Amino acid sequence: MSLIENLKWRYATKKYDPTKKVSQEDVNKIVEAARLAPTSSGLQQFRVLVVSNQQIKEKLAPSSLNPEVMVDCSHVLVFAAWDRYTAERIDSIYDRITEERGLPQGRFASYTDKIKNIYLNETAEENFVHTARQSYIGFALALAQAAELRIDSTPAEGFNNALVDELLELESLGLKSVTLLYLGYRDENDWLAPMKKVRNPIEDFVIEYK
Repeated sequence: MSLIENLKWRYATKKYDPTKKVSQEDVNKIVEAARLAPTSSGLQQFRVLVVSNQQIKEKLAPSSLNPEVMVDCSHVLVFAAWDRYTAERIDSIYDRITEERGLPQGRFASYTDKIKNIYLNETAEENFVHTARQSYIGFALALAQAAELRIDSTPAEGFNNALVDELLELESLGLKSVTLLYLGYRDENDWLAPMKKVRNPIEDFVIEYK
């Protein structure tokens, strides 16, 4: 099926069947879609934490506006972005790029110096605004991959970031949570499942300059 048809099929699932689990193979595909996402300067400024442990999900549940969704879904993907840019983070990515492409180390020094001059002179808050935006690209591709696999999902921004960060010890990893993606299979009694998908009509959504 086409991407458009897959996106028409999906919706923000409100009730999961806790007895149905997503296979590790399919979770890997969803995470791989996020890993392959484009990011600014190719820096991959975010990470994906995969939570399937039921006890951890239950500890995380109070952070969510829909705690029963978090508890009953199969997996919770936590998209967490760098808390700030550092020279070491930038250099490590470009060291890997040059090594894997068989290029001399320092090949991109003029470029990395330029982006360091931009990011390292910003505040941590300004850095995080930028790194968090990068995570949304991977988030969207993961959501689309789940739809292609006919795996239900629920994107979530409504959660207590501080609690999630604390429970998953994200500060020690230099990360801060941005969004959650619940994965699993819808319960047959999910009230939203039979509802029509409603979006702005194309003539209202698109503004053309010809």
